[in-house]
Amino acid sequence: MSKNTSGDFTKTAGWLDWYTGPSKPTFQLPAGAVDAHCHVFGPGAEFPYAPERKYTPCDASKAELYALRDHLGFARNVVVQATCHGADNRAMIDACVSSGGKARGVATVRRSVTDEELQTMHDAGVRGVRFNFVKRLVDFTPKDELMEIAGRISKLGWHVVIYFEAVDLPELWDFFTALPTTVVVDHMGRPDVSKPIDGPEFELFLKFMHEHGNVWSKVSCPERLSVTGPKALPGQLSGEPDGYYQDVVPFARRVVEEFPDRVLWGTDWPHPNLKDHMPDDGLLVDFIPQIAPTAELQRKLLVDNPMKLYWPEEV
Repeated sequence: MSKNTSGDFTKTAGWLDWYTGPSKPTFQLPAGAVDAHCHVFGPGAEFPYAPERKYTPCDASKAELYALRDHLGFARNVVVQATCHGADNRAMIDACVSSGGKARGVATVRRSVTDEELQTMHDAGVRGVRFNFVKRLVDFTPKDELMEIAGRISKLGWHVVIYFEAVDLPELWDFFTALPTTVVVDHMGRPDVSKPIDGPEFELFLKFMHEHGNVWSKVSCPERLSVTGPKALPGQLSGEPDGYYQDVVPFARRVVEEFPDRVLWGTDWPHPNLKDHMPDDGLLVDFIPQIAPTAELQRKLLVDNPMKLYWPEEV
């Protein structure tokens, strides 16, 4: 079923809509599990997409996100500002405020943001800012501006989420290691999983985490990182739950096992900018035991770690 973009907007040509019939996971999530990386898009009629956006998605509302939360068995969400909304955080903040305390947010802000605006965001549930270094998604922001923002949000106890691609880590290393906050890496820094796990590129990422105890990593988005892809298409259970995105498993499992207290997981719903297939969110949940094989690792990944970062007052 194709989904619309409301308001005066037209979807990017070839846009893949999120899947409306996710399977029910066979993996039982631990009580209190957090989907620590997801988004809302618009709806465009209510929360317009940013003029400077690089893509126009289909709408994906807070109501649809929270229906997915309940279907999959999560208790809470962390809603990350989507690049199609730029630094206009209203859709994300509205989703947090409407959640009854079950959602926290990660914002995108500019240097011009006032302390009063930051405090208002904090009161709404925002606990971090995202710095995006993926050139095809955003325009360059000067590092001195980002460092100034990081210094200001550190006073609120917020953290910085960084999104980059593995090949760019060497040139970004000095900037990342100077950040004065907890630093959360999106999707393991997007490793090339066709390269050896013990090759120089991924070893550099592991070194980055080993040498800097303030660095955390999301071990999410196998559907973005996989070269081999899924063995089952959405809604088509193959009977081989161990088969999905197998080329990603060794990378994510290594991060989980080496840094069990500094990892997070999220669905990435509604999966922006995928080009070849749209994942079944139920099958993504069933992927979790492949990368966190014990109950203790699963609890840290899905409950203890996100609660410590986003709901510390309840820990």
